[in-house]
Amino acid sequence: MKIYSLLVLLLAVIMKPVVVQREIPASRDRLANVKPGTGDRQQITGNTIITGADQTEKYLPLLKNKRVAILANPTTIIGKKHLVDSLINRGVTFVKAFGPEHGFRGKASAGVHVTDETDSATGIPIISLYGSKRKPSEADLADVDIMIFDVQDVGCRFYTYINVLRDVMEACADNNKELLILDRPNPNGYLVDGPILDMKNKSGIGQFPIPISHGMTIGEFAKMINGEGWLPGKKTCKLTIIPVQHYKHEMEYVLPVKPSPNLNTQQSILLYPSTCLFEGVAINLGRGTQFPFTVLGAPVLKDKYPFSFTPVSIPGMSETPLYMNEVCYGIDLRKYDVSKLRKSKRINLDWMIELYNAFPDKSRFFDRSISKQIGNIDYLAGVSEFKKQIMEGKTAKQIQDSWEPELSQYKQMRKKYLLYP
Repeated sequence: MKIYSLLVLLLAVIMKPVVVQREIPASRDRLANVKPGTGDRQQITGNTIITGADQTEKYLPLLKNKRVAILANPTTIIGKKHLVDSLINRGVTFVKAFGPEHGFRGKASAGVHVTDETDSATGIPIISLYGSKRKPSEADLADVDIMIFDVQDVGCRFYTYINVLRDVMEACADNNKELLILDRPNPNGYLVDGPILDMKNKSGIGQFPIPISHGMTIGEFAKMINGEGWLPGKKTCKLTIIPVQHYKHEMEYVLPVKPSPNLNTQQSILLYPSTCLFEGVAINLGRGTQFPFTVLGAPVLKDKYPFSFTPVSIPGMSETPLYMNEVCYGIDLRKYDVSKLRKSKRINLDWMIELYNAFPDKSRFFDRSISKQIGNIDYLAGVSEFKKQIMEGKTAKQIQDSWEPELSQYKQMRKKYLLYP
């Protein structure tokens, strides 16, 4: 028996895959305006974070002699080069690419429909999943052997890439195609907070019964979609996930490329779980400026705040922002110490409460008739009670307490699908 056990152990050691760990150069480009002490502590020596895409030795054998399709955008990179461009040079045959919101090369504004096109750099046909269709069709996948999913997510329910993930998984399941996910860190991976979406508020910015900040990577979320039966008919998608090396959810990860046009700084990404709620009220959150999601204001707050900014039309970012060409007064969060968010592990509701209290005509704060640029606060928060709680003068703690026990139940469920500590 001892000899048998020894042989089993020896066989396991021999068959264990060899992982080639490469150090990411410290000179890699990073997002603009990253300030020391605001989350810029990503390791650049020793056990450097290595994304799934960077571990080519693990997945190139899976692509050999296969017809490959990919869901990608500008965050789909190896080093400083787009993954598609790099893999073509390594002999991978791409038959087509799919583009999510903002498009394959990231040139479209938020919410703007994207059309099909041919990629000028590679000649590959690009099929938009943010235009006339939301998922690949049977015809789209007919000449595909394997599908790659590689986009940078930021860990929020209203960030639409997890919806695209579900749609691609459904298409792959329907057409018996394997989905290869090249995982990337979640820059808000430390944060699991917010009300669980009431499915009566299901919308394009909320498709799953999860909190605002879900605390998972794309790979982990894909496992959750399969495991919780969130595909129609509870079907499952065949997944192969290349995990991130040396990553933990608590790590501060600085994105090398902006994930979308209006998340253009590390500060905006870390504030996003808190400030995106302002999409649903009569406050401009920096759209129409070069610092979206980091400033908050409205013209009617002129006598309340000294800080001001003026939204303008910016092609590719915000063509018709709320209060365009009007001076807005409010709160400047560009130098806010985001380490406070990490310590509290909570979404900040104080800014919403403060600006509601400062707003002269409170009946207009949630009034969507003011502008088409004001979204549905019930859809953003995920629960209809949120607006009422703000109007009733509830404290941040009282509102957060109302998210239980559902939030704690989600945290427990989430543990089943984690790939990282």
